[in-house]
Amino acid sequence: MHAYPYDADPLHRSSCEIRPDGRVGGRRLEEFATGVNERAPHSLGVLYNTLLTIGPDGELLGVHRKLVPTWAEKLTWTGGDGSSLVVHDTPVGPLGALACGENTNTLARFALLAQGELVHASCYIALPVAPADYDMADAIAVRTAAHSFEGKVFSVVACSTISPEIVDALAGDDEELRKRFTRPRSALSGIFGPDGRPVTEPLVDEEGIVYGEIDLARCIQPKQMHDIVGHYNRFDVFRLEVDNRPRTPVTFTAPTAPTASGAAPIAPATPDPSEEDV
Repeated sequence: MHAYPYDADPLHRSSCEIRPDGRVGGRRLEEFATGVNERAPHSLGVLYNTLLTIGPDGELLGVHRKLVPTWAEKLTWTGGDGSSLVVHDTPVGPLGALACGENTNTLARFALLAQGELVHASCYIALPVAPADYDMADAIAVRTAAHSFEGKVFSVVACSTISPEIVDALAGDDEELRKRFTRPRSALSGIFGPDGRPVTEPLVDEEGIVYGEIDLARCIQPKQMHDIVGHYNRFDVFRLEVDNRPRTPVTFTAPTAPTASGAAPIAPATPDPSEEDV
């Protein structure tokens, strides 16, 4: 199981940049989740913050568009819909994924847990420009540990880092910007177990690979104590309803086929059987 932070270049989901063998940006890996910027097919002004889940055979298992852009992201990205809140059957286990800050969304996380999620993937961005009292590494660790402990699942989290080359490109000779972009504890990547603890030492502000073992048998005993999607809940008291219908700008009441110009033709009227010749 591999999780990668975001690729910068926007792409269409159906474009050749996502190859049938599962390569994204020239990479070929086993089962993995990665963040991309996805251009909408219907508008040049729509950009989604998207998580791709790709299986070991290269099959595109899931395309999750972040439900709500966080903070300044609202200036760039459009929110997704509930159709992508899906848990996928994979060799590593039932896998769900959420993007960055939406891992704070209790209802979104519960929707995945209730579908049998046992492995959770999440991708974050490094945030050196956060408010002075905001520790991004701690924020990622708290959210990841909370989901693992509440759901009794494994969580794999990947966060981008700010490399010296990025700092040089953005800050130049501006020492104030350089200080801001090299702020410590702006990123954390790691693997957390169903007890909410890291499986191995996380990476903080470093680019690298975190290795850890995922043994789903470890999820059984803690679920016997607190299974919030099973015996340790009251579904006669609480109810969560998820609208998982895909949202589109327009809905047509009859099937249409595009013409050569791209415009949809007027659908022919359906003959009234009573008016047909006998």
